[in-house]
Amino acid sequence: MSVTERWGFVDPQDGVLDLKWQCDVLGLARSGWYYQPVAQNKEDIILMNLIDVQYTQTPFYGSRKMVVFLGCQGYPVNRKRVQRLMREMGIFGICPGPNTSLRRMDHAVYPYLLRGLVINRPNHVWSTDITYIRLAHGFVYLVAVLDWFSRYVLSWRLSNTLETSFCTEALDEALKEVTPDIFNTDQGCQFTSQDFTGRLLAKRIQISMDGRGRAFDNIFVERLWRSVKYEDVYLKSYQTMAEAQKGLKEYFRFYNNERSVGSGSPCSSGARISDAKRSVYGQYKLKKRIDKFKMIYKKEWQQEQKNRGVELQNVS
Repeated sequence: MSVTERWGFVDPQDGVLDLKWQCDVLGLARSGWYYQPVAQNKEDIILMNLIDVQYTQTPFYGSRKMVVFLGCQGYPVNRKRVQRLMREMGIFGICPGPNTSLRRMDHAVYPYLLRGLVINRPNHVWSTDITYIRLAHGFVYLVAVLDWFSRYVLSWRLSNTLETSFCTEALDEALKEVTPDIFNTDQGCQFTSQDFTGRLLAKRIQISMDGRGRAFDNIFVERLWRSVKYEDVYLKSYQTMAEAQKGLKEYFRFYNNERSVGSGSPCSSGARISDAKRSVYGQYKLKKRIDKFKMIYKKEWQQEQKNRGVELQNVS
């Protein structure tokens, strides 16, 4: 259960348990009840938006190159500030930095299984990632689950924090109907957590994880983020999270059903439709065509009968 959900159970007016006991039971710090979120610094928002645009174009830029880039844009900032902002955004340059082999000992990390693998059918490999979505006065995070073969976006979620819960919600939605053979992620703590990997292992799905600092191991999701930002987010400049939710819902509908990817749209590859459902869907389309022809034929037959009735009256 996320921290936000646990705070929902706290009732300071409870006549049995005081606030301290409730926080102890839920594993929360009592001081968190009195915490008032500080509004995001306006200059930080500007810098993060600039970093987001540049990183989408050049994902190999680390904090050093971002410092140079921001200086050229008229924002002389030091590297520590850029590093802090990139951490908040959940991004990093694709080139490995120092100590990249250090891992959280309490989270299992799995090998990368996609090197040299031929992916030639839907539901063979799915992958997921998180990106930063800018708003007028802040930012949110977007996670999506993508089928590698068809590029179909199976599910997505927005969140204003980097908690694991919004990633597991997207995963649960994607797994409702079909499951992949392999699920690929990066080594972010959201995806190495037991909550996330446990869901995959329970359905006997093989887990693959990118090497640290290797964004191109998950290249199709990186391309998706580029499309989302250049075709929707940068054009619409969303003001609020609710507005972004509504706009992205419409964009992903367009992306899955209308936008050209290779020789067709993502849904034309049938990523979301299992073999049985595809058969049922085909029968449904055939029945609709038959019904359409019956209706046309019925109208023609009725018209023919009417014409013949007129002819018979004229003869008599």
